[in-house]
Amino acid sequence: MDDTPTKLYILSSWLRRSGHQVVQATGGLEALVKVRELRPDLVVLDVRLPDISGYELCEQIKADPSTSSIPVIQISGAAITPADRAQGLERGADAYLAEPVEPDEFAATVEATLRYYRARQRAERMAERLAALTEITLAMNSADTFDALLITAVEGAARTLGRRAGALALPPDGRIRRFTAVPPENIAVPSPAAPDALLTLSRMSLGKAAGTEVFTLPAVDWVKLLPEADLRGDVSGVICRTKAGRPAVYLGTEALPPLDGDELNILRQLGQALALSVDALRAYAEEHAIALTLQRSLLPSRIPETPGLVISWRYQPAVDNIEVGGDFYEVLRLGDRVLLAIGDVQGHSLLAATVMAELRHALRASLIGAVDLGASMALLNDVLRRYHPGMTATVCLVLLHPETGEMQVANAGHIPLLLIGDSETRYHRLGDLLLGVAEETYRVDQLTLPVEGVVLMFTDGLIEDRDKLLDESLEVVRQLAEIVEADLELFCDRLIEHFGAREDDVALVAFRRV
Repeated sequence: MDDTPTKLYILSSWLRRSGHQVVQATGGLEALVKVRELRPDLVVLDVRLPDISGYELCEQIKADPSTSSIPVIQISGAAITPADRAQGLERGADAYLAEPVEPDEFAATVEATLRYYRARQRAERMAERLAALTEITLAMNSADTFDALLITAVEGAARTLGRRAGALALPPDGRIRRFTAVPPENIAVPSPAAPDALLTLSRMSLGKAAGTEVFTLPAVDWVKLLPEADLRGDVSGVICRTKAGRPAVYLGTEALPPLDGDELNILRQLGQALALSVDALRAYAEEHAIALTLQRSLLPSRIPETPGLVISWRYQPAVDNIEVGGDFYEVLRLGDRVLLAIGDVQGHSLLAATVMAELRHALRASLIGAVDLGASMALLNDVLRRYHPGMTATVCLVLLHPETGEMQVANAGHIPLLLIGDSETRYHRLGDLLLGVAEETYRVDQLTLPVEGVVLMFTDGLIEDRDKLLDESLEVVRQLAEIVEADLELFCDRLIEHFGAREDDVALVAFRRV
């Protein structure tokens, strides 16, 4: 940029001779507009200008975040004193030349300035990509489904590398997943893949071994694996397997223009992070399935049919918990009577499940011979205090004679029974001290359940919320139970659906005398 045509022509000629593409301006304001529009690699400007000074123009370029990194060389035949040069450098110039300038000196100064600028560009670009890589990795580690994980990976790869990207993986359910994303939208969309595409890719690169391999595949070969792929050239990808024998994962992008070393490293790290996240999610899913299987094996395999009584029950594990919980229920036929129990051992662990199983077996043993709810509850309390000091549990026992409706209730710190019938819906009174705390004499209340009367028993996991008082949630249940469907299964479903996924396990038993 120079307001002298001859000087503008000479400097432009020197730059073009060195292989640079040149855009000219004859005024400061015109130059500022072009800098902001074109984002050039370098600005060469005169100091003395008719509209604004080169010093002020340089300051405005450096003050704008979008242009601040562009190097500026100031050149002047009038402002040539040491003070002039110092002022130019202090106000943002990266180099200052005083005329007359030799062509070789000018070209060398331009190349040196550009060399520094390109190195800075690479460093800034790599810093941005590493920050993006960290952000994508955190997002992948937070994904709670395989689809969400692959979507995060493919959208992140497309956004970071500015290319079409695709991801391919085989979750534990055996259904191969493939997602693609296209800049600038970078929105992942599912697309079909050949059933053996991932297996073929694995054999081409890793075989059966664990590891990571980056490779480039010609477009014609890629289309054979994924016929629906919309490609404009070859594909560069990374395939990763964390352990031998496990399904590999693939993450790839378009290979044109070719990826440089930094881009390949980013792709490799994204692929490795994806493989680790897939393995972690796979392990979580497997552990969750094992925990649920174990937990359900400790609960009754079936509920005995009882004449005169309709029983419905639910057990819903915590939505995000892979550990075994201590919630339980029990239904036992005792001659012409039936015992219904519900309880909750503190904590989520194998110990909680073990204690829960011990209490169920101790309860069953206590009912051999004479049936005394107070004595049974005292025995459970002694078992917990003697063999598991420091553990606590809540238990509610109901002994019902379906023919007469006579009902006994013993409650150790559990949520009271909800009694539904005789045109009212109310909670029975609070029980005694929970199990495992101290020696206690447990009260046995005598009630009568009318024909068509309903009793609801549940653990606190159904209603506990961090932002609500327990009494408020208890009232919600009471209001929901003011109308009970003829089919208790529908009633239980409605309760579970109303409260949705829970942070704690839920056990629920409802029964009606008919």
